[in-house]
Amino acid sequence: MTSFFPSLACSVLFLAPMPVFSKEMPSPYPAPESGLRLTPPESPAPLLNEPRLFGARPGSPIQFSVCASGERPMSFAAAKLPPGLKLDKETGIITGKISRPGVYSFPVQASNSHGKTQGTITIRIGQEICLTPPMGWSSWYSYSGGVSQENILKTARLLVNSGLARYGYSYVNIDDCWQGARGGKYRAIQPNKRFPDMKAMCNEIHSLGLKAGIYSSPWMGTYAGYIGGSSPNPQGDYSSLALPENKRPQPDQLFGACPGSKQLGATKVGPVWMVTQDARQWAEWGFDYVKMDWYLIDVPNTERIASDLKKSGRDIVLSVSNSTPFEIAGPISKITNVWRTTGDIEDHWGSLKKIASSQGKWQPYTRPGHWNDPDMLQIGRLGKVGRANTTFEPTRLTPDEQYFQMSFWSIMSAPLIISCDLEHLDDFTRGLLCNREVIAVNQTFYGPAEKVLSANDCEVWVKPLDGTRCAIGFFNTGNQRRTVKVPLSLLKLKSPQNVRDLWKQEDAGTIRQEMNVELNPHGASLFLLDGKK
Repeated sequence: MTSFFPSLACSVLFLAPMPVFSKEMPSPYPAPESGLRLTPPESPAPLLNEPRLFGARPGSPIQFSVCASGERPMSFAAAKLPPGLKLDKETGIITGKISRPGVYSFPVQASNSHGKTQGTITIRIGQEICLTPPMGWSSWYSYSGGVSQENILKTARLLVNSGLARYGYSYVNIDDCWQGARGGKYRAIQPNKRFPDMKAMCNEIHSLGLKAGIYSSPWMGTYAGYIGGSSPNPQGDYSSLALPENKRPQPDQLFGACPGSKQLGATKVGPVWMVTQDARQWAEWGFDYVKMDWYLIDVPNTERIASDLKKSGRDIVLSVSNSTPFEIAGPISKITNVWRTTGDIEDHWGSLKKIASSQGKWQPYTRPGHWNDPDMLQIGRLGKVGRANTTFEPTRLTPDEQYFQMSFWSIMSAPLIISCDLEHLDDFTRGLLCNREVIAVNQTFYGPAEKVLSANDCEVWVKPLDGTRCAIGFFNTGNQRRTVKVPLSLLKLKSPQNVRDLWKQEDAGTIRQEMNVELNPHGASLFLLDGKK
């Protein structure tokens, strides 16, 4: 399978030659026992993980962390580091600036008491950023209406201390409910009292090797009832639309709880556009990502937002939400880095199945710097949206359904944004989130995934990984255990093929004519196929 974008292809974790297996892959290959962690325990020896590709505009600040799992302490080294960059040898954080456009590849090494490993990092300086699907955490399904600087920084530290950051989870995104009134030198949205110092917060997030994200809307009022990126007047005074103070759920929730903004006429772009000054404020604070949320997403407002972000003086990833009309997929996929292809996801099978069934038509539009977003992972312990949560409940998705979501999002090259409580991360959830070979499928792009089979409630998707390798995902949307057979001729692959079970991180054997895979109800399996002899 050939590359659609060879010059932008990401590296692959498992590029070392796979062995030519003497054993045949079992037929059928058995479905795993439900509820088990399939990912092996983390090796104490250092291993380089994805992403290993980073994009920045000329002269923009660069911050990129070398993602390496293994026992700490660990030391990092880089040979032929491009001028303008420096590497922190204890943390693996690369910072600096590069003014000249081009592709800069250099070897890095990670070592600890158990050994050392090395690989290549590529930094591409040009007009494209967000060259791999974003990975990180969002506050919406956890702290939600009670999001604060304290719990954002707590989560940032947990991403590092739990080890998730070593597998590429780098964004710490504030969703709705952070906003206060307009003010400051830009007359931009200022934070409410739960965020006493946005700049200090971003600085601490960056010091951990992570990136900071924020939320807004071009509407006058957001879904949760806070002020947005446009205003009824040049002063940024929303009092003509706002509820009386004694009727607001929170002091700065001017329009009340959802659907308050709609009821008060604030869910529209106001006569005065103020995203321009908001973008300057976000850049000054140090944000790296913004989610702009409104409906219907349209091209003119999106172009205006993208222009404001580019003029802000900082590389800021633009994510638009929600329910992008498919009719504008072409222009939207050129303007934005991430676009929501759906409404809000929920942690039950009906929601997951509906979203998964709608993603195929979007695949031709995804590519480095521009990613389809089927919404957040419903994995782990979650809160109630819109509430100031202090306790969390396990997701309602079954273990098989969680494997389904993580596998499907990975082969679709979708952003891997979690929103769970990280303080009580159980072993099963950690195994789902920290499988380096599954993540590599998500972060590697040589072309979009393609559905090659759909029958008996089952689908088979294939994604190219390089000239001889591909990922193949088997998905069962039905309520019964199924066995799926796929001939190599349908995959347009030569015989034989060596097969690796990516969730178990073990070699499954060789196939010569077909793959025959058993699937649990609502379950999935994910494999690597290699035809190299």
